[in-house]
Amino acid sequence: MSAAPQRLLIQGASVLGETTADLLVVDGTIAEVGSGLEAAGAEVVDADGLVALPGLVDLHTHLREPGREDAETVLTGSRAAAVGGFTAVLAMANTNPVTDTAEAAERVHDLGVAAGLVDVVPVGAVTKGLAGEELAELGLMHRSRARVTVFSDDGKCVADPRVMRRALEYVKAFGGVVSQHSQDPSLAGPQACCHEGELSGRLGLPGWPGVAEEVIVARDVMLARHTGSRVHVAHASTAGTVEVLRWAKAQAEEDGTWAVTAEVTPHHLLLTTDLLSGYDPTYKVNPPLRPEEDVEALREALADGTIDAVATDHAPHARHDKEHAFVDAAFGMLGLETALPVVAQVMVESGRMTWADLARVMSTTPARIAGLAGQGQGLEVGAPANITLVDPSAGVTVDRAASVSLSRNNPWHGRTFGAAVRTTFLRGRATFRDGALT
Repeated sequence: MSAAPQRLLIQGASVLGETTADLLVVDGTIAEVGSGLEAAGAEVVDADGLVALPGLVDLHTHLREPGREDAETVLTGSRAAAVGGFTAVLAMANTNPVTDTAEAAERVHDLGVAAGLVDVVPVGAVTKGLAGEELAELGLMHRSRARVTVFSDDGKCVADPRVMRRALEYVKAFGGVVSQHSQDPSLAGPQACCHEGELSGRLGLPGWPGVAEEVIVARDVMLARHTGSRVHVAHASTAGTVEVLRWAKAQAEEDGTWAVTAEVTPHHLLLTTDLLSGYDPTYKVNPPLRPEEDVEALREALADGTIDAVATDHAPHARHDKEHAFVDAAFGMLGLETALPVVAQVMVESGRMTWADLARVMSTTPARIAGLAGQGQGLEVGAPANITLVDPSAGVTVDRAASVSLSRNNPWHGRTFGAAVRTTFLRGRATFRDGALT
């Protein structure tokens, strides 16, 4: 005798902030969308006043496992993702050991399945050991159970143009994409930690000029055009990068044989380099926080589609890695739990974007870039019920002590944001509801 279908009825949600509707979910799939829906025996969720979005997808998450389980694990990172409204995250490869083999990718994939809160999708390293010299097992990782499609040496730049060219040529065969950490090491070395300018000179901090990002972006889009492949620009941070992207996208659209996409982080959309005047290592990130004119250019580029997606670059660190002099502290800050409130404040509440636009840059487009067929779909009949319910006027103040991440390097501590995630559904099952993981 077959089991009865699992039914969930979400009532009165504002779908993409546009129309009010009920969503009937049967066995993890949206079965009906309409008004006044009824379903005998269904679990009912009152979504009056809440905005329904497709589950968020993060192209850029550091889960630290294996190797740095003191900072984060796949399980704790999955918890943070669920709290933040995410139903899929791409786990970056700079673990220890590096995710540069099929076996390593499958291990991360399996840990994500065991956690069961979000779809954890491994990102494969471009080069063995992130050394930038010899290509990793790109084909084997793609053909593995983990089905790796995105490759990145994030944390390090693939600086050798021949290696980058070969990587682009290799992934083209199976529709893969190379996500680049754009940092020319000859222009911004490993100690560079503050946007190069008046402030870096006054503080005595090693400068990280914007051109160190821009020259790599320009080189890589030309390599993508030459190879007819796909390149993705991770954590774009400068107005110059935006200019290069605008040119490249126009060229790629006209040609049609290659593609360039880009992401921006929530912190680069709101925070500026002025925060570094206090030498607080919480604000040490790579690439560094930039001046207001760069931040404004990034906002415009996200609104007009030049930048395709928002990605958190969630980078948890143990206290003993952050509590150092600024130059010696680890790069990175938390982002999964706060990404949506930050982007909503900067882009939606300001009138630059709608909730539907936010769904595009935080769900639909990231899923498309990563090739995730079961994520980022519209809230329509037949789609997997990956759904995030958001209170657009919650007025929640961030408390780093309340984070479900193992780390506390949270740049938003004490700030109040208007919007807050209330419930996250992964294929119809609540993973986070009303302040609690389920």
